[in-house]
Amino acid sequence: MVKAIATRIGSTAAVLLVLSLAVFFIQRTLPADPVRALVGRTASPEVIAAARERLGLDQPVIVQYFQFLGGLLRGDAGTSLRTRNPVLDDIAAYLPATLELVVVAITIALVAGFVLGVVSSRGGWLSTGVTAVSVAGSSAATFLVAILAVLVFYRNLGWFPAGGQSSSGAAVGPTGFVLVDTLLSGDLGAWFDAWHHVLLPAAVLAVGPAVAIGRTFRGSLRSTLQSEFIRSAYAKGFGWHTVVLRHATRNALGPAVSMAGLQLGMLFAGSIVVEKVFSWPGVGGYLFNSIGVSDFPAIVGVVLVMGLIYVVVNFAVDMIQLAVDPRQRKVA
Repeated sequence: MVKAIATRIGSTAAVLLVLSLAVFFIQRTLPADPVRALVGRTASPEVIAAARERLGLDQPVIVQYFQFLGGLLRGDAGTSLRTRNPVLDDIAAYLPATLELVVVAITIALVAGFVLGVVSSRGGWLSTGVTAVSVAGSSAATFLVAILAVLVFYRNLGWFPAGGQSSSGAAVGPTGFVLVDTLLSGDLGAWFDAWHHVLLPAAVLAVGPAVAIGRTFRGSLRSTLQSEFIRSAYAKGFGWHTVVLRHATRNALGPAVSMAGLQLGMLFAGSIVVEKVFSWPGVGGYLFNSIGVSDFPAIVGVVLVMGLIYVVVNFAVDMIQLAVDPRQRKVA
């Protein structure tokens, strides 16, 4: 177990190092000049040279990389060219909204994926219908689903607001999470209003992951239902629902948990589009606005934070699998 954990930690550190290398060199190969983006297109050559020296961009590339890496280890990802604030401060201000959206979305995806997997594993016309809906859902682009959701549920039915995190735009409390802060303050009206705003974008964000988790769970469940101990359960007189829920589900969850970990990382990527469509005040909107003005430090900071979250989430999923599945410990 200790060896397995050490191996996972080592591989996680290696992935983060590769990510920092990739982000650094991709940034260096972009055609746009970060110095001109900082000082302006009309700046004199002397001003440009001074800014280049101040940023360390006149140093050899390898020196620049280690300066970049050292800054990251000290918690310094640079200053945003757009907001003039430290990038990590900006991200810390926007990240709670994104985390709140993603947590609600992954909860919806897990519940929907479980239901899809169980229903479609039984066979028959219902399974065929669910499979057809799953294929359609996995094929639809996130931005298309988001726009359709706004047209149907806001414009035509009026069930949900078109965007934003709350109706009042009230200041966020101590935790930065509206759902938590409104509950802690005892303002149930604001708490229900926050749920009213988050459900539609979270549901849109959860469509693809729910389908992926459901299809993986269905395949694992069907394989488990062919096992000897399942036949023994049927022989004891248990019905299909009891066999699935009491005996097969736990043994079939492993692949679905792995897929959920991957999809959780994908949710952060998908949140960029969803936040823009629903005017959600999260990291995705911050990144979108930064791209528009070539704010390189902000773009790099967001990519690194998202990559870090993705790697840490997958590390946590690996640890959960090691803890609940003895077969994984033997393989490791």
